[in-house]
Amino acid sequence: MWIKICANTNLDDALLATELGADALGFVFAPSPRRVTPQQVAAITVHLSSSIEKIGVFYTTDVDEIVGTIRIAELTGVQLHGAFSPNLIAALASQFTALKIIQTTHWNTVGQPVNAFADQLAAIRRVPRIDAVLIDSRTATASGGTGTTFDWAAARQALSALGPTRLIVAGGLNAGNVQQAIATLDPWGVDVASGVESQPGVKDPQKLAAFLNNARSSPIGAK
Repeated sequence: MWIKICANTNLDDALLATELGADALGFVFAPSPRRVTPQQVAAITVHLSSSIEKIGVFYTTDVDEIVGTIRIAELTGVQLHGAFSPNLIAALASQFTALKIIQTTHWNTVGQPVNAFADQLAAIRRVPRIDAVLIDSRTATASGGTGTTFDWAAARQALSALGPTRLIVAGGLNAGNVQQAIATLDPWGVDVASGVESQPGVKDPQKLAAFLNNARSSPIGAK
């Protein structure tokens, strides 16, 4: 099970997540109370092991902005949280051959048509350079960091459209429900931010340790 601890804002939290066994750390460069600058992240990543993945979360589709941030912050991957753009993905892949590219798609917490969601997944699947697809919840006011789960059972019906593409589940996960999410959706990975925080941008050590332990010990997902 691949585990990403997202929305890191300081070195202590990043080091703790690494020590507890996270596979990847996320840094938010999109509008958010957890937003950081490339320079702030560069001051963190310089102290991290090369074995930990450093993923930037972007809402923009501006290639130059993303490329500049990758280089300054020394990122190893991107999570594209805005519009789905095959041209953007191709541009990033051409400049960074080893870059992990995660495309986000959203399940609306109210009134999400299953067929429309399956069509989105099928379109994403056709882009060969995408390493994984992250499904997050979207509310009327936010498309990330909502702290709200989506309808896992309903979403499961549409997931066959992904085929062999790796699935990452996000949105409202915490130590108490991560095993249920894994059992329902059988993802390749899970992603958490608010579910392991004491306040926006600050991790709670006990919540963080419990989440990692429960995700790792889930009977499904030992992939």
